[in-house]
Amino acid sequence: MSRPHLLDQIDRDILGHLQADGRITNVDLAARVGLTAPPCLRRVRALEETGVIKGYHADLSPQALGWPIIVFAMVSLKSQAESDLQAFEAHILSLPQVRECHMLNGEIDFILKLVARDLPSFQAFLTEQLTSAPNVASVKTSLTIRTSKSEIGVPVIAPVITDGSDA
Repeated sequence: MSRPHLLDQIDRDILGHLQADGRITNVDLAARVGLTAPPCLRRVRALEETGVIKGYHADLSPQALGWPIIVFAMVSLKSQAESDLQAFEAHILSLPQVRECHMLNGEIDFILKLVARDLPSFQAFLTEQLTSAPNVASVKTSLTIRTSKSEIGVPVIAPVITDGSDA
């Protein structure tokens, strides 16, 4: 695992504002974090260059764009050899309906978040693209009834650092 980038409070404030509104202007961002525009821009660029900021995007509504069905699929593979894992991941990368793919430890090898236009198209995707993929042993799915929370990004708080003396 990579070590978290050491950030001061101003960096965390910048990240919090950008995560909430990626379209904020540098001038407005600088004012909100108590800097002038040039040093604020330098900090943002440094956060981008170190990979703390991975990119910027619009948060789109799946329902408004005709993708109202959200499904989580738990996939077990027949083989967990690295080449087989990579082949499955490459297959998943080719499927635009799959919005997230996470490899897990334990009984399930991968959990996928996918979208569908309706139940018949979900069923077709499941049988034609997912369960029939090479090396897939089983797929268990759960359709989302409602979403109570969907937060982008991660909490932008200071990490807790201890010296180990109270362990």
